[in-house]
Amino acid sequence: MSTVKVNFILNNKPVSLEVTPDCRVIDMLRENLDLTGTKMGCGEGDCGACTIIIDGKTANSCLVLAAQLDGKMVVTIEGLGSYDKLDALQQAFIDEGAVQCGFCTPGMLLSAKVLLDHNPTPSRQEIMQSISGNLCRCTGYAKIANAIEKACGK
Repeated sequence: MSTVKVNFILNNKPVSLEVTPDCRVIDMLRENLDLTGTKMGCGEGDCGACTIIIDGKTANSCLVLAAQLDGKMVVTIEGLGSYDKLDALQQAFIDEGAVQCGFCTPGMLLSAKVLLDHNPTPSRQEIMQSISGNLCRCTGYAKIANAIEKACGK
């Protein structure tokens, strides 16, 4: 099969690689770039486990082809804070007990980041709407919303 060259910024670093035309972003991240924080859930765009940020908007990486990232700015969970300095959202999730099994956490965090980047003081309803595309199997929505409120100083 032929390949396509894709150049983009990933977590503030330039990336250039060859991918097959049918390669999904989720597969490229996990298999080609060894970034396993983005989780594969349903593979159909229904659960939000594979949420990433592309040009400031959330996207289900299972529904985007890697070649579509050419020229884009991409953030994965690995680009949110670091082991030495957690992002305020990450710390709030820990403080509020919003991390249960952890499978939904990367997608929830990135959905919350996009919300707070666009609206630093959202209402509870806006918070719940922003994470509505992310399913939590442990039913931790209240703690997750509390954590997002804490991160924005409420």
